[in-house]
Amino acid sequence: MPNELIKLDHGAGGGMSQELIGDVIVKTLGEVYVGLMEDSADVPLDTARIAITTDSFVVDPLFFGNGDIGKIAVAGTVNDLAVSGAKPRYLTLALIIEEGFPISDLVRVLESVRATALEAGVLIVAGDTKVVRRGEADGLYINTTGVGLHNRPELRLSSRRLRPGDGVIVTGYLGDHSVHLLSLREGLGFETRVLSDCAPLNGVLADLFDACGAGIRCVRDVTRGGLGTVLNEFAGDSAVDIRLDGSALPIRHETGMAADMLGVDVMYLANEGVLCVVADPAVVPSALDVLRGHETTAKSSLVGEVVAGDGRVWLQDEQGGRSTVDLLYGAQLPRLC
Repeated sequence: MPNELIKLDHGAGGGMSQELIGDVIVKTLGEVYVGLMEDSADVPLDTARIAITTDSFVVDPLFFGNGDIGKIAVAGTVNDLAVSGAKPRYLTLALIIEEGFPISDLVRVLESVRATALEAGVLIVAGDTKVVRRGEADGLYINTTGVGLHNRPELRLSSRRLRPGDGVIVTGYLGDHSVHLLSLREGLGFETRVLSDCAPLNGVLADLFDACGAGIRCVRDVTRGGLGTVLNEFAGDSAVDIRLDGSALPIRHETGMAADMLGVDVMYLANEGVLCVVADPAVVPSALDVLRGHETTAKSSLVGEVVAGDGRVWLQDEQGGRSTVDLLYGAQLPRLC
């Protein structure tokens, strides 16, 4: 079966559907799938508050350096839960597969789902599979829903809690995920030097919250819209300004070159494994120590501070000049994930 192609009958609900689900999907997911093939999952939730998030994943190409659509689906959902302060526990996994899609590629994606779920410590408790006709999907789409437990009552993370004096931390190189995918698509030649940063970050955040607790004001994963969008949302929600130090922004040389070639701004490029953390100045040194102790966030940098204002973000260069980082109105690039 792994050498076969997906047929419409695989989505018809009969024997071929059962073979696809049982012999390919469930078998490949292995121990991270704990569903019972019922119409709903019954799971224990030992908490008074839960976090729920849902997302759909489309990416071109489906496979890339340091990841694929399966890794992004799990890591992206886990990260969305973790930045809220919740401990990710459960995921659902829905697959929309185009007729003619190689089953061997589906297995490869599912192996990535399994590996990332194991790394993040989450279980897949329910799923769904649909097959559509040729031309109705770009190979494979994935939808996930994630459930996390709020087990840290001291945390009240919110983009409305920023105060003047707070430090702004970025945990890795900006724009690498976007540049890697664009280089693969357009043949720019950067794809071997700039890889996607896709990674689950819930373990990093658990350590950060252990060390800094209520000193962390807000956390966001820097995905679609980039750091510029995240900071504009923070500044607007808290009615403060955010001042950035341009020389402190972590931008890989090759990423900057690629952005210049394309005529785009790295501030609005997507990542899939980078966080923006705003913290009370008293805990900034501890936060940086924790973050730099993890491989995925080893390049963490203090890039700016919150100042009194009315909701603007601005960048200060080495010569003291200022430029405004506006909220991007439309899309700078084709959708990446």
